[in-house]
Amino acid sequence: MLKQERTEFLRLAAAIALVAGGLPIATAQTTAPSPVRQALEPFVEGGSLAGAVAVYSRNGEILCRESIGYRDLESRTAMTEDCLFWIASMTKPITAIGVMMLQEEGKLHVDDPVEKHLPEFRGQLLQQERSAERTVLVKPRRPVTIRDLLTHTSGLVSQSPLDGNALDVLSLREAVISYGLSPLLFQPGSKWSYCNPGINTLGRLIEVASGEEYSAFLQQRLFTPLGMADTTFWPTEAQLARLATSYDQKAGGPLTRTTIRYLSEPYSNQKRAPLAAGGLFSTAGDLIKLYTMLLNGGESAGKRYLQAETLARMTMDHAGGLKAGFTDGMGMGLGFQVVREPTGVTAMLSPGTYGHGGAHGTQGWIDPEKKAIYILLIQRAGLPNGDASPMRLAFQKAAVKLPGQVTP
Repeated sequence: MLKQERTEFLRLAAAIALVAGGLPIATAQTTAPSPVRQALEPFVEGGSLAGAVAVYSRNGEILCRESIGYRDLESRTAMTEDCLFWIASMTKPITAIGVMMLQEEGKLHVDDPVEKHLPEFRGQLLQQERSAERTVLVKPRRPVTIRDLLTHTSGLVSQSPLDGNALDVLSLREAVISYGLSPLLFQPGSKWSYCNPGINTLGRLIEVASGEEYSAFLQQRLFTPLGMADTTFWPTEAQLARLATSYDQKAGGPLTRTTIRYLSEPYSNQKRAPLAAGGLFSTAGDLIKLYTMLLNGGESAGKRYLQAETLARMTMDHAGGLKAGFTDGMGMGLGFQVVREPTGVTAMLSPGTYGHGGAHGTQGWIDPEKKAIYILLIQRAGLPNGDASPMRLAFQKAAVKLPGQVTP
């Protein structure tokens, strides 16, 4: 509820109580909105955000669970906690979890050359020089490894040469063949360069190593046992009725409805490829289950999903001296981005905090030192930097000030 609407509501409630001869509604007048709501509502009122769902947990207690603004501006449909969001690149660490599950089973290892499992990568060349007159291809110093894919240091092309406007038209197998046949852009391991094809290749590796389709593997190993009933690559019509509308904003103008340009419609069409780099839809309720399991060292409700040692390796900085991430002070784990030196938007987080953002501003971060989980779900395209958005900063600054009690 916006400030003006809340004020009008309280005034009306007090008038009704007075006419009825009763007492004023003390709880309605004295209960202040949470700091997180106060921090995020100005973005809705100011016209830069339609709505948000924010969850903050510390020491196993959910201290904040807020639904703010609107799921859809045109219909004035309120945002609710069960709204569905395209979480985009927050899919990436979930894919990485699948890879590490297979490593624990001995079916692959992060230091394996990709060509060991995918023959289309054998003999891959490096584009050493390209001009209008000629292209020079040479043999790279070493082949691309699974670790390179996990850490965005592979040198793979930034997009399949066969992709059109949507990235989910080719199957994972077809797309990955095109990656393997394309020349590398730099020597593997020599620099950090965010790479969706690298993560999609991991999805295909899961299929080859497990003998299961990538989406089925995640469903059976993670989503179903964790009770993540709203996490899917293909939302049903009932789920799509809860999908938060995506909005863009140009040069300070009004929010305008936009599409998920990486995906083809209808989103329920299971002929679309499950993009390992960014195809998932989910809810705050589902994500808190996943992140609580991770914060608990890879275990939930007596079931172990990852060994604690495996999770520790995934969430340490593997970037070495390379500049990584989209904000200052970041490192790179195996599928997770890792806070190396808290600064700016990460100043309130501990070193070693890990997580990932998504293309339309979604964020999910786990602080093992403070035993805290931050989830911010919005559908805001066109942000200059989703990881450094003012919405994320405001949410995190407000969340860390919350007292240690459970919000009803």
